[in-house]
Amino acid sequence: MEFFCYHRDRAGSLALREELTEEHWSYMDGYEKELIARGPTFASDGETPTGSVHIVDLPGPAAARAFAFDEPNYQAGAFRDVLLRRWRNLLGRTMWDFPGGRTGDDRYLVLGLGAGDPVDLVLPDDRDDLVAFGPLLSDDGGAWLGTAALIRAADPEGARAVLTADGYAGIEVHAWEFGGRRS
Repeated sequence: MEFFCYHRDRAGSLALREELTEEHWSYMDGYEKELIARGPTFASDGETPTGSVHIVDLPGPAAARAFAFDEPNYQAGAFRDVLLRRWRNLLGRTMWDFPGGRTGDDRYLVLGLGAGDPVDLVLPDDRDDLVAFGPLLSDDGGAWLGTAALIRAADPEGARAVLTADGYAGIEVHAWEFGGRRS
């Protein structure tokens, strides 16, 4: 089962996150085979971290909760909250298979929180800029709760356009970059 996990930073936690970088990466090394995508989000200045995205393939909801809440930054209090939802990988690949590569161009997390009838349950026609795309679901996979996308775009407005604007209670757009150890 695939899960979308978004840890949001607590205000003033940057020093703590920097202190725990190696512990975080070591923790994620244990999930290397399960990771579909990962990476930090940033404030509009493109510099200040605001959170951490991980999309993982795990045995079930209990394993996903353990993954999210045993993470060293969470345990140390660096995160203010965690969004954890079942997810369906409509692209069928990992971020490492993204033809656009790890670097260059602006990339974004686009997070649409559902309201009413499900939308964006199929891939958009223009897939070339999609790093990851899929619906957010309830633990049993039966209810649509929104959609999450990682996308390469010229600007936040272009990234936001990947989702149906009036199909969500709200749409968030965050600057995002590929995560993991620096080679």
